[in-house]
Amino acid sequence: MCGIVGMVNLDGRAADAALLGRMNEAIHHRGPDEEGSYLKGHVGLAMRRLAIIDLEGGQQPIANEERTAWIVFNGEIYNFRELKKRLEDLGHRFRTDCDTEAIVHAYEEWGADCPKHLRGMFAFAIWDERRRELFLARDRVGKKPLLYAKTPRSFVFGSEFSALLLHPEVGREVEPRAIHDYLSFMCVPAPLTAYRDIMKLEPGHTLTLAASGEVKTQRYWEPDFSKKLKVSEEEAGERALALLRDAVRVRLMSEVPLGAFLSGGVDSSAVVALMAEESSGPVKTFSIGFDEQDFSELHHARRVAEYVGADHHEFVVRPDAMEVLPKLVEHYGEPYADSSAIPTYYVARETRRHVTVALNGDGGDECFAGYERYAAMRLSERYRRLPGALRELVIRQAVELLPISERRPSRARKVRRFLRAASLPPVERYLRWVSVINPEDKEGLYTEEFGRRVAGRDVREHLRPWFARANGTGVVDASLLADTMTYLPNDLLVKVDIASMAVSLEARSPFLDHHVIEFAASLPERLKLRGLTTKYILKKTLRKLLPPENLSRGKMGFGVPVGHWFRGQMQGFLRENLLSERAARRGLFRPEVVARMVELHTRGERDHTHQLWTLLMLELWFQRFVD
Repeated sequence: MCGIVGMVNLDGRAADAALLGRMNEAIHHRGPDEEGSYLKGHVGLAMRRLAIIDLEGGQQPIANEERTAWIVFNGEIYNFRELKKRLEDLGHRFRTDCDTEAIVHAYEEWGADCPKHLRGMFAFAIWDERRRELFLARDRVGKKPLLYAKTPRSFVFGSEFSALLLHPEVGREVEPRAIHDYLSFMCVPAPLTAYRDIMKLEPGHTLTLAASGEVKTQRYWEPDFSKKLKVSEEEAGERALALLRDAVRVRLMSEVPLGAFLSGGVDSSAVVALMAEESSGPVKTFSIGFDEQDFSELHHARRVAEYVGADHHEFVVRPDAMEVLPKLVEHYGEPYADSSAIPTYYVARETRRHVTVALNGDGGDECFAGYERYAAMRLSERYRRLPGALRELVIRQAVELLPISERRPSRARKVRRFLRAASLPPVERYLRWVSVINPEDKEGLYTEEFGRRVAGRDVREHLRPWFARANGTGVVDASLLADTMTYLPNDLLVKVDIASMAVSLEARSPFLDHHVIEFAASLPERLKLRGLTTKYILKKTLRKLLPPENLSRGKMGFGVPVGHWFRGQMQGFLRENLLSERAARRGLFRPEVVARMVELHTRGERDHTHQLWTLLMLELWFQRFVD
């Protein structure tokens, strides 16, 4: 696990070794164990290493036999030993026993198709001296980040914004379209970033920088929901468990201490239970809790840990937003407003005191339909068949009568949210449920100037292609595909990568093994969502491995009481930043609209938690990276 950076000077200038060193040092936290670099003519590659496999021989950059192709790599390749054997049979000679070398030989053998042969998480760059080409690749679902910028004189890439922004040719001009998208999704969806000069290489893509300076990107993978297996429930459950067990097994490969995050939810509990089957000793598990009981899952995690005989560690933290927010803003590098980044950072920090690698349950919801919105999407299809007058009567009465509550989970809030969007077409309905600030509210929030700058920008275009590419398999599968290709890589995986690597912890996700994803996509919807039961086949199959209470409990999420903080300890900070002259001078939002949102929330008359957090994180990013 590492961080990577690099540059190719398109005008032939010699690569600046000092600049490359500063860029590499900016991501020291991603790889504190050692560093390495390649400098030759107009090309420079560098990396920071967190040593996990082949501690002695895995130093990077690594070259092929003829030393004509050089690689810097971030991630883990779990099938590298099988891949190495196959490549040796084809005549390749290896000098190390590390996964990095297997990639460079795979590139020699298969060229731009080499990522198709890799099982794992990765972002890598290969400089091909013979072809004078730079080749970049990112893993299928986007576990590992990869940013790049092409200026008139240079091509620059790296794992984090902090590295690219050190390059004097990479500007900090703000991309208005990215801000508009961010206000919907709490993050900036790829390929844009908040900076006009910087782009994200999308998951499942490769990029080739030719000798001419031309940049070409190409997709090499996406899940296919159109081809369905004809299997019984028993067969589907057995195969799902076998694939997940194998995904866990290969992710136990490590020469350093290893453990797992354990929330007590279905997905992390399943991973821990399968780890316990594969491990010779007790699995080290790590859970975090809070004083606010509505936001604490410790008792659920403790139950699983006792059930599987884990060596369990619990941490009760009192989140100090003033202490952690500057760290988060600094590490994320662009606006990011998923408040669960706070507990993710805390659990990663505490876990790192004990182990270097931690498995988690990320991806289980997107594979096996774990979010309630999937059931809501299906229910909405039936609701839309009701006569229009009856639908309007239900909405008016329910929305007015249901109370607003900050307690979690709030059934009333979910019903209100469902009814407001249930009559909309699928893409608009899905957007209404996943977005923070909806299009109508943006119209009132934006200044005339900012409104003109983003006029015509339709955030639905991030979702519409994936609903179309689901090939009519059903509204649940279409939502799963959209989540897998947008919400998962743009929000959840960014959150975990940045929070864990900020403390030099490697996070591994068995549910994101592409074999698991592809199998789940091939299952009929009825095996993933049965009535209102989410993750139906997974829960049924896990009955023999987990306590029944953990399989039947409602989904909780991983949050912190931000809305409560805004009425108490953070109210002054919120007002100081969002209602300041500095914020108003940016010309993005109408000050009176922001002030009204703050007043209504702090007085308890409305719940604007997510909207205010999104605006606050945007303002803090402006202060740190733009001002």
